[in-house]
Amino acid sequence: MTKQEVRAWIEEIGVIAAVRERSKENALFAAEAVVQGGIPVVEIALTMPQAAAVISQLAKSVPGIVVGAGSVTKPDAARRSIDAGAQFLTSDGFHPAVIELAAQQNVVVIPGTLSPTEVISAWETNADFVKVVPCAQLGGPVYIGSLHAMFPEIPLIASGGVDQLTASKMILAGAIALGIGRELIPREAIQLRQTARIGELARRFLDFVKSGKAHLAASTRRPSGGN
Repeated sequence: MTKQEVRAWIEEIGVIAAVRERSKENALFAAEAVVQGGIPVVEIALTMPQAAAVISQLAKSVPGIVVGAGSVTKPDAARRSIDAGAQFLTSDGFHPAVIELAAQQNVVVIPGTLSPTEVISAWETNADFVKVVPCAQLGGPVYIGSLHAMFPEIPLIASGGVDQLTASKMILAGAIALGIGRELIPREAIQLRQTARIGELARRFLDFVKSGKAHLAASTRRPSGGN
């Protein structure tokens, strides 16, 4: 899959499922369950000791998955992730060296930011998307809306505290996609191997994104008032 295709998938699906597990078995189950639920875009956090092995196995064994590495803070970790099969890289902070390596390797990169200065700096350093994290603690949709008004040309991904109550609002406020972890893949559902529960949550979040995009499309088609 090319870089352009990966970017298009992220925009089309509108949800990146964030898997942060300590064991390889739990991470594989979580990723496979969310893909079965209809969300093929999955990031595996490098905070897990066997993250590269999980990325490699998912890339080889799960048809249609778009698998990425999360919590990427250093170029060497980025390179190992790409070698394992990662199709995109994300982080919760702004790491210019990681962005530079991703650009050299022609891999989608999504740095984490918080302030307007970080957002514009990340975009000017050749990021493909800019993640705003943790956005919920700073006002959620209101904060995303403010950043989108300042930088309408920058594709923002809302992450950190996005839940069923705020998902559609984040899209309406200007987020092009959402990064979702425990609200989509609850720890209890992983421990109890509740594939159906994760699948239902995946479908709900996809519906929230679809609804938000539909409202946006309708508002752009609506004729403005006049005399």
